[in-house]
Amino acid sequence: MLGKGRKVSGRGETAAANYAFGPAEDDIIIKHRLLTRTTTTRGEPPLKKLQRKFTSFVLEVEKDEDNYNDCAKLSKAFLQELSTFEIPLLKSKAVIDANLREKENFNELKDEINRQILQAQTDIEDLKKQLEESKIERKHKEECEAIRKLISAQPPRSETQKSITELEKEIAALEAENTAGSRLLELRKKQFALLLHVVDELQNTIEEEQKSLIEEMRMVTKEQKNGLEDASGGSEAMAVDWLAAASKFCSCKVVYF
Repeated sequence: MLGKGRKVSGRGETAAANYAFGPAEDDIIIKHRLLTRTTTTRGEPPLKKLQRKFTSFVLEVEKDEDNYNDCAKLSKAFLQELSTFEIPLLKSKAVIDANLREKENFNELKDEINRQILQAQTDIEDLKKQLEESKIERKHKEECEAIRKLISAQPPRSETQKSITELEKEIAALEAENTAGSRLLELRKKQFALLLHVVDELQNTIEEEQKSLIEEMRMVTKEQKNGLEDASGGSEAMAVDWLAAASKFCSCKVVYF
């Protein structure tokens, strides 16, 4: 049994390899059969039936016998079959016309949809631009609102002007005070320089007087030593004390000045 099955299967594969058509060829054959109506699922195909009726009518007409009745019957049968065959053709034509109209409507609808798509794309681009412009405008409004809040937080212009005037007055008073202080400082500098100059001259004068006094005292001391060799030690001590007291007095005057 298995061997027979394999044998039959092999024959089927051989037949399929010899007689099978490709998908494209099958579509062409099916399309041709549908158009010519040579294939039907029930009874004889209409075109073959029409051909058979026409052949019978032609053969009956070609006979030499007196067969008008038979020719009339065959002719009527042929015309009836032709009318029967024409009805599906009219239906097919109506379907084709409907399909063509539907195709035209579809093409118009397709064109309309494409136009709407292009219009929608254009509208989207315009809306994008408007959105960007709106963002920029909103940003400017926010900046203006922030500036307005800062301005409103500031005091009125009259108060600000009043404060500026008061500050200008204070600045003018301080400048005048500064000028007066500068003049007074300059005067004090000149007076101090004059005082230092006077002190320097007094110090020089005192030093010269001290030198002169010391020189005179030395001269007097020397004369006393030369003239009074027999003088006592008490007199010499008094002279030395007097000289020391004079030197101390001169030193105290220098420190005071």
